[in-house]
Parts: sequence; C-alpha cells; structure tokens
Amino acid sequence: MNGQAARVADRLETILVQAGKDRKRLDGTAMGAFSLTTLGIASVVGAGIFVTTGTAAAQFAGPGVVISFLLAGFAAAFTAICYAELAAMIPIAGSTYSYAYAAFGVFLAWFIGWDLLLEYLFAASTVAVGWAGYAVSLLDSLGIHVPHDLASPPFGSGSGIVNLPAILVVAGTTALLVVGTRQSASVNNAVVALKILVLLLFVAVGVFAVDSSNWTPFVPANDGSFGDFGASGIIRGAGVVFFAYVGFDAVSTAAGEARNPQRTVPIGLLLTVLISTVLYVAIGLVMTGIVPYEHLNVSDPLSVAVAAEGSGADWLDEALGVAAVVGLFSTVLVTFYGQTRILMRMSADGMLPPVFNRVDPRLKTPVFTTIVCGIAGGTVAALVPIDVLGDLVSIGTLLAFVIVCTGVLVLRRTHPQIERPFRVPRVNLIAGLGIVSALGLMVTLPIDTWIRLAIWLVVGLTIFFSYARSHTRAEFAELAQEADA
Repeated sequence: MNGQAARVADRLETILVQAGKDRKRLDGTAMGAFSLTTLGIASVVGAGIFVTTGTAAAQFAGPGVVISFLLAGFAAAFTAICYAELAAMIPIAGSTYSYAYAAFGVFLAWFIGWDLLLEYLFAASTVAVGWAGYAVSLLDSLGIHVPHDLASPPFGSGSGIVNLPAILVVAGTTALLVVGTRQSASVNNAVVALKILVLLLFVAVGVFAVDSSNWTPFVPANDGSFGDFGASGIIRGAGVVFFAYVGFDAVSTAAGEARNPQRTVPIGLLLTVLISTVLYVAIGLVMTGIVPYEHLNVSDPLSVAVAAEGSGADWLDEALGVAAVVGLFSTVLVTFYGQTRILMRMSADGMLPPVFNRVDPRLKTPVFTTIVCGIAGGTVAALVPIDVLGDLVSIGTLLAFVIVCTGVLVLRRTHPQIERPFRVPRVNLIAGLGIVSALGLMVTLPIDTWIRLAIWLVVGLTIFFSYARSHTRAEFAELAQEADA
C-alpha cells in the first residue's frame, strides 16, 4: 500500500470509529428506507415544483420544460449514484464533508464543510421565505390580512420591515427538531404523504382539462438568443429547474440515525431522485397542457392551471394552497435537520467548538446546535430577499456535487479494496458526467453570486487557520489511537 492509500485507510478507520460513537449517542434506529425516502422527497419536492416549473416554461422552454426536468433529473441522478456509494461505504452523518475528509484530508474537508453550512443555511432560509409567501396568500383567502411591512424583508424590491411569517416557520421547525428525530420523522412522513397526494390529485384532475393544442409547438422556436426557447432554452431551463432537485443529499446526513445505513441510505437517495423526476414531468405536462405556457410566469403556476380548469376545481386550488404551506414546512424541517448534523460532525472532528456536538441525553438531539441554526436561519429569512438566497444555495450545492463525484473516483483509485455495499456502475462515466453537469450549471450563475461565495470561503479559511486546523489534528490523533486499539 503506497503512502497516499495508507493515509486514506487511516482516515476511513478514524471516521468509522466516530460513526460508532454517533450511533450510540443519537437514535441510531430512528429511520428506515421509507423514512429516509420521505426525508429526501420532503427536501426536493418544495419551492421548485410550486414556483420554478412555471417560470422555466414561460421564459425558456415552453412545454419542453418536461425535457428540462429530465435533463436536470439525469444530472441529479449521476450525483445521487455517487452519493449512494460513499454513503454505503462511510455510513456517518456529515454528508459531503465526511466523504471529502476520507478522500482528500482535513483542509478540503473544512472547505466543503464550510460550503455546506452556506448551502443548508440559505436553503432553509429560501424555503422559509417561499413558505411565508404561500402562508400570507392562504391567510388572505381566509380573510386574514398580514400587513406588507410584516411579511417583507427590509432589502430588495417591495421592501418592508421584517418577514415575520418566515421567522415563525423557522421557530416551528426548530422546536420540532429539538423534541426528537422520531417525532420529526413521523410528522415529515405525514406531511410528505399529504403533499404527494394533492399533487397527484392535480395530475389526475388536470389531465381531463388538457388541450393538446397548448403543446404545439412543444419546443418553441429560438429567437436568436441563447436560452430564449429552442434547444438552448431547454438547456437553460434545466439550469433553472435544477434548483428543484437541491436537497436530496439530506438523506446522506441521516446515516447516523438510520437502520442498516449501508442499505437504506442508497435506497433513499435513488428513490428520492426517481420519484421526484416522475412527479415533476407529470405536473409539467399537465400544467402546460391546461394553460398556454406564456401565462405561467407567475409565483403560483399550479393555481393558474387550476383556475383555467373551471369553477368546479376551486376545492383543488384550496388543497394546493394547503399542500404548499405544509409541504414547504417539511422542506424547511429537513434542511435544518441536515445542517445540524453537519455542524455536529465538524464539531466532533475538532473543526468547531465541542458545544456543537453535545446531545441531550433525554431527547437524543443536539439541542444547542438546533437552536443556533434556528436563530441564524430565522434572521437570514427575515432580512434577505429570496432571489439572492436562491443563487447562493445553487452555487453551494453544485460545488458539493463536484466534490462528491470526484471523491468517488479518488477513493476507487487510492483504496480499491475497501468494502463497498453499493458500487457506482461505470464509475468513470457516471462520476465524470456528474462533475461536468455541476460545473456546467455553476458557470451559468451571475458573477455577484461567485463573489459572495468567495467572501464566505475567505471567512471560513480564517476560522480554519485560527482554530480548526490545530484542534482537528488533536481530535484525529485521539481517534487514530482508538482505531488501532
């Protein structure tokens, strides 16, 4: 075994020692394959399906948005398959952070861990802002008016004083996560079931109102500019709707609380992407079949489609409003769950203060870490506009996807003999496509998003060299001794 392979083996041994500790402290049997799949669906089937579909159809792809969903689904699937191999091989909370440590060592692990904190914090805040919009609309339909100044951030267009509903949903999900993983999983399962049921009802009812002439042309002609319909519009639409797939990696953060994680985590990852893609394509077809795509550039495209069906579908519009509110609640819940587990993992490795890794002995949850995440997420959701949040989520997620796909290739080369309960088929092709897909989507993001990412990473590097590097060395030296014992 050469020096690099030996270092990888040592890192894997210390990680697995820590994994055993985590499962004893946390509820290591809280989630099976079903709960893990609903965890992933809760994160994926959120703001994307309720908003992004209409925007992508109206501005870029027309009815061909279903092809955009397929392309984005394939890109997500490439990465999900790579996640599955790493999650089965390294069944520990921490997701991409832990995989990066195993493959590349401490420095890149910190780099990607800090990036993940950006992704999960702003993803939760983004969805909280989206939830606030639907909640205000639903309350307004019931005759309860929320003042604009109390439902809008103080920055951006249409500014107000504070987004109070966004704070409330963050507070509710934080409280539920503090109570316990089993309770959170049970609530999430029920919410996901309701969300999927309502969306399937939309498809089942809407298919009878489809006017096939709305699908002609299926791919509107390009007007000479890249992204304005045609083939380039479908590609650009894929970049837009990829936001709808952000979050399936939350399944891998639950490895420390999953039954038989080597088997159930890969199942949860792959089923999440498959089910979400099928649902997105079905909804995209029905929606663009009911309403001409030009009319879908609104914040509630599904409601527009329901209204076009006729007055007999009023009940479905109300059901969609309820599904959006409770469904986005579950998305916020799952996203904060993932963030707390990554913070715990980094703290356990010495990269953050020990307090972030404390678990309440009675509740078996990281109470302090969960409350800190809730305060940070609530503050961001209350003050920052949703468009800024969305771009930061996308770039952070795509960077993590590049690391995961690269990590699979590195570990195959440096440590091929390690047991892999799940193996990526044709690994060079699948992982390579995952890397190219993620990089291709990253370059489409605006320059100011790259600047914000660079500032965040500079802050992270400052913390790494002033605190994390020395504390991590001490922690891993102790774990290495336990692994050798």
